[in-house]
Amino acid sequence: MSNEAIDLGGNTAGEAARGGERRRGIDRVIMLLEALLKHRAPVRVGDIAKMINAPRSTTYEIVNSLLEAEMLENVGGDGHVYFGRAMHLFGWAYSHHNVHYRRIIETMDRLAAETGETVQLCGMRGNKYVVLDCRDSPGPFRISSDVGVEVPTPWTASGRLLLGHMSDEEIRAFVPAEDYRLPDGRVICEDDFLAEVAAARAQGFSETSALADRFTWCMAAPIRDGYGAIARTLCFVLPIDTPEPRRAELLSLLRDRARSLSLSNG
Repeated sequence: MSNEAIDLGGNTAGEAARGGERRRGIDRVIMLLEALLKHRAPVRVGDIAKMINAPRSTTYEIVNSLLEAEMLENVGGDGHVYFGRAMHLFGWAYSHHNVHYRRIIETMDRLAAETGETVQLCGMRGNKYVVLDCRDSPGPFRISSDVGVEVPTPWTASGRLLLGHMSDEEIRAFVPAEDYRLPDGRVICEDDFLAEVAAARAQGFSETSALADRFTWCMAAPIRDGYGAIARTLCFVLPIDTPEPRRAELLSLLRDRARSLSLSNG
C-alpha cells in the first residue's frame, strides 16, 4: 500500500496539493489579466508580480505561457507586455456568436448615426459600473468614457437602474461609502441615491446631470434579459446645455430602442 496519505474523498494528499497549486495558478492568471485590464497599458513583468502579489518567478512562468498562446505580447522591446492578438479573437468570437449582443451593437451604430450623440452600452462589474461599448459623438464637442473602466454606481444614471432589483438595505451593504464622493469632492446623499433608484425603478429610465462630469447630462434605459432583470443599459451622454425638447426627444427614442432589445417586458 502506498505511504501517501488518503483524504476522505479518496484522493491522495499529494493529488489534493497538486489540485490546490493548479487552482492558485488559474487564480493568478485571472488576476494578471484583470490587472492589465485595470492598468490599461503595457506593464513590466516585475511590476505585474507586485500588482498580483505573486513571486516574480511564478509571474514570469505565467507570462511566458500566455505569450506562447498569443494571449499576451511583448510591447516596445523593453520587457513590457500587454494583451495579444488571441484576446482580440476571443472578443470577436463572443460578439459574433452572441446574437443578442450583435443586435445591441447594430442598434448603437444606428442610434449614433441618426442622432449624432454619444451612445453607450453599460453594465455592472462587481459593485462598480462599467461602459461595455461606446459610439462617440462625431461632433466637435465629444463626451465619452473609457470602455472597461470601473466607476462608482452613484455617479451614473445607469447605476440607478442596475441596482433597481435590490432593497435599500442591500444597496447600503453593496455600495461602499467612499463611492458616494464625486471626483470634485461633492458627496451624494445616500438617502437621495436610494430615492433615485426607487424612482428609476418606477419610471423605467434614469437621468442625471453634472455628477462625474459637470458638463454632461446622462440618460439611461434598461435592456432586460429573458427573466426581466436589468443586466445592461442603453445610454446617451449629452452636453449639459442640451435643450429640454431635444432631451425629451432623445429619451423617447432611447427607451423605444432599449425596449426593442429587451428579451422580456419585465
